Amino acid sequence: MDPGLKIAAMTSRAETARIRRTLYVSAVLGSTLAASWLMLEVLRANGLNVLEVTVLALFTLSFAWIATSFWTATAGFLVRLIGRDPAGLAVDDSIPLVARTAIVMPIYNEEPERVCAGLAGTWRSLAATGEAGMFDMFVLSDTRDPTSAEAERRAIERLVGHLGAAGRIFYRRRAHNTGRKAGNIADFVTRWGGTYDHTLVLDADSVMAGRTIVRLSRLMQAHPDAGIIQTLPLPANAETLFGRMLQFASRFYGPVLASGLAWWQLGDGNYWGHNAIIRTKAFAAHCGLPQLPGREPLGGEILSHDFVEAALIRRAGWGVWIVPDLEGSWEELPPNAIDYATRDRRWCQGNLQHMALLGARGLHPMSRLHLTLGVMGYVASPLWLILLLLATVDVLSLAAYGHPYFLPGHNLFPNWPVSKPGEVASLLTVTALALLVPRLYSLLLALSDADARRGFGGVGRLLASAAVELVHSMLLAPAMMLFHTQFIAATLLGRKVGWSAQRRVGRSLTAAEAVRRHGAHTLLGLGWGGLVLAMAPDFAWWLLPVLTGLVVSVGLSMITSRLDVGAWFRRYGLLVTPEEILPPFELRMVRWDASSAASAGIAPEVSSQQPVSTSPEPRPLMMPVQNLEWWSPRGLPWPSAERLPTVLTVILGLFGSR
Repeated sequence: MDPGLKIAAMTSRAETARIRRTLYVSAVLGSTLAASWLMLEVLRANGLNVLEVTVLALFTLSFAWIATSFWTATAGFLVRLIGRDPAGLAVDDSIPLVARTAIVMPIYNEEPERVCAGLAGTWRSLAATGEAGMFDMFVLSDTRDPTSAEAERRAIERLVGHLGAAGRIFYRRRAHNTGRKAGNIADFVTRWGGTYDHTLVLDADSVMAGRTIVRLSRLMQAHPDAGIIQTLPLPANAETLFGRMLQFASRFYGPVLASGLAWWQLGDGNYWGHNAIIRTKAFAAHCGLPQLPGREPLGGEILSHDFVEAALIRRAGWGVWIVPDLEGSWEELPPNAIDYATRDRRWCQGNLQHMALLGARGLHPMSRLHLTLGVMGYVASPLWLILLLLATVDVLSLAAYGHPYFLPGHNLFPNWPVSKPGEVASLLTVTALALLVPRLYSLLLALSDADARRGFGGVGRLLASAAVELVHSMLLAPAMMLFHTQFIAATLLGRKVGWSAQRRVGRSLTAAEAVRRHGAHTLLGLGWGGLVLAMAPDFAWWLLPVLTGLVVSVGLSMITSRLDVGAWFRRYGLLVTPEEILPPFELRMVRWDASSAASAGIAPEVSSQQPVSTSPEPRPLMMPVQNLEWWSPRGLPWPSAERLPTVLTVILGLFGSR
């Protein structure tokens, strides 16, 4: 691209981004202020006390969080309605591909068969494009157990032999897993990064279509100012009812939200750690992760590295883009609520670490916003819990002591209670719309598209699936609220999380496990509900969704973890996705039962084995650690455990320590 045209294009995009973000922020702030004013009118009808002022503040924060999603979905709906974002990345598929790309998959204690099945599907799909000569694939193992590592190596050997990919697919196992996944990627870059213009990062459960990989590489070629281009990974191959619920929700609602994010973020987007392509030299020069000040879990090694890498590469002037309409990118989800929460525990600690990064110099304002939103994704749960508890205390106090008809001092007239049903109804309506309309956007788009209707099982099954998923998400939310509150408390008390492989195979929960993890939730729901019913029964209707979710949490987790229940829903066409109605080749390869394993070249009977080259020609890149130059004071002063409020210990004792 001509330098003058490049500068003009960047200037135009910057102006577009400014206008869009002004509109977006104005909409979020305006709707939040309107909802808060309605809440203020309701609360001050009979005079404000300290408790009610606190409720108002918490409500304002909570509604602002809801408003960010609402207006993101609104933008995404409009983008999907017109077809595509004219300011987004575009590429001519006819241009020759000249850049070399390494496809890297970091693994840690994974099932070798599942890893190889996904790699086989991805590689064969890539070969079908005719462009495989521009790509190499690396399996980067951090597996600690020597026996498991040997099984990995042998499985990769069989796969390479079956695919005839000697010298194209490489296996490397590190002696020490320093830096976890981020360190694994950094080790690759510092040893072989100089050979490749781009690095495409996969997770162990990732699968990508060859045409998608080629388009990502072409996008990087066509936009030399891009540092990271992130696809929207869609979930696939879920078998349990829980997994199918999440898979349907992500597949159905995710594209609209991702389009909205891409609309107002443009080249200042975020990185989710996988199914994305990276400009290797820019990553090496600017994404060497520093150590956070203080001790773990809030200091030390950065756990959620992806947000930070996006912030660092953006600080250096490179763009970070989300391309939500680039299909052919998939991942897998945890099979049950407990495994889902276990993954969230690790993410929670990593995101809380980002609070210290908010004081780093030089970060782009959008990067600070991404870090803040990542923290808020977990902090919103204890805020919601405190809001509910304070509202309950306020109502119960009024029920116990009654309304003060005569205030202290001389009163000529009684202080009559004032009711504002109009404002209450308006507040409920606004909140309900903010929560439900984003779902309605996806429903309207699907119902207006014949292919989408068929992909989700037809109109009747689509409506039924959306209703079932809505009920499930409402019932699951209270338990996740308590899990997140517990995770935050554990992190602030200095209890760091371990690094374990994610469960990817369908697993039904036992009654003992469900009771152990949800028993306190059920007891809290019963006690809370009983107290409200005894003292203020009318208020119980307002708390009914929360209390119901807590009371049924044990049974809900057990039922939704079952494979046979998930199969029943699939058999009757409920919670299906387009990838199930017409499975693409790449996903069929990941069905790793005995027959699909044999077709992937990883079964024991496959005899064509060829040793995997573990040492391709090294072309290292230096990856210096970045100096973040903290604002004064340096970092944030995290309190030690003994100085934290006693309530944190009470929360841990109530809900159990991980």
